[in-house]
Amino acid sequence: MYLRFSNTVIGFLNLFTLLASIPIIGGGLWLARSSAACEAFLQTPLLVIGFVILIISLAGFIGACFRVPWALWFYLFFMLLLIGALMGLTVFGFVVTGGGGGDVVAGRVYKEYRLEKYSGWLRKRVAEGRNWEAIRSCVVGSKTCDKIAYWTPYDYLQRDMSPIQSGCCKPPTSCDYGAPMLAQDPDCYRWNNAPTLLCYECDSCKAGVLESARNDWHKLSVLNIVMLLLLIGIYSIGCCAFRNTQRAETEYPHGENRMSKVRPRWDFHWWRWWHDRRHQLY
Repeated sequence: MYLRFSNTVIGFLNLFTLLASIPIIGGGLWLARSSAACEAFLQTPLLVIGFVILIISLAGFIGACFRVPWALWFYLFFMLLLIGALMGLTVFGFVVTGGGGGDVVAGRVYKEYRLEKYSGWLRKRVAEGRNWEAIRSCVVGSKTCDKIAYWTPYDYLQRDMSPIQSGCCKPPTSCDYGAPMLAQDPDCYRWNNAPTLLCYECDSCKAGVLESARNDWHKLSVLNIVMLLLLIGIYSIGCCAFRNTQRAETEYPHGENRMSKVRPRWDFHWWRWWHDRRHQLY
């Protein structure tokens, strides 16, 4: 009864984690395809872990329900590696996205973002020419800036913007184009009102992309933590199921019976014959 209950529980739990891996995979795909989040360097680990959870949960489900010890051994070994990887990924995500945040602009609802406030690892990801070209193409293709192209000066005073709109679709608010001789933010000189240029080469645009990535990653980290706690609990139950499956193979309550049939020494029969003869004589 206990054996069947334990294996049934681990089977159902692995079925649950198999289904739970789908939101993780979906979150990675959403992060990759979202029109507001063009950071392709954060969703790849999430997709990999989602597919690994899917495969490992399938192995655990088969091992528990059909009592296949090698499948459960595979499941427990890689589940331990997965828990370590997911824990490391979650901590790494919080560390590299720990900085950032917007600066309040006087008289405005929106905030502005500075590249130097983000971690060096994130800045390096967007600073590389090939990476930024791909991200820039994604931002331009999303037509995020088209949504504020016809704003009036009153709209800029009263309405909010996303980090990408604030960084990529307008020059910094501090720019004063009536006084070109004054020292200004370098992004003021990178700005161009052509729809295909705007401020896409500005540091503020890169900062806006990183802020969007930071917000998305923090949302997904909540899912990662919940999944991590669930996997730790399931791993503990899986250890019990593996032990019970081994017991079921031999039908012994404490594992496999390794005792073999006792084999007498070579002189056992001779001494037995001599012992019997002595009793007959005396």
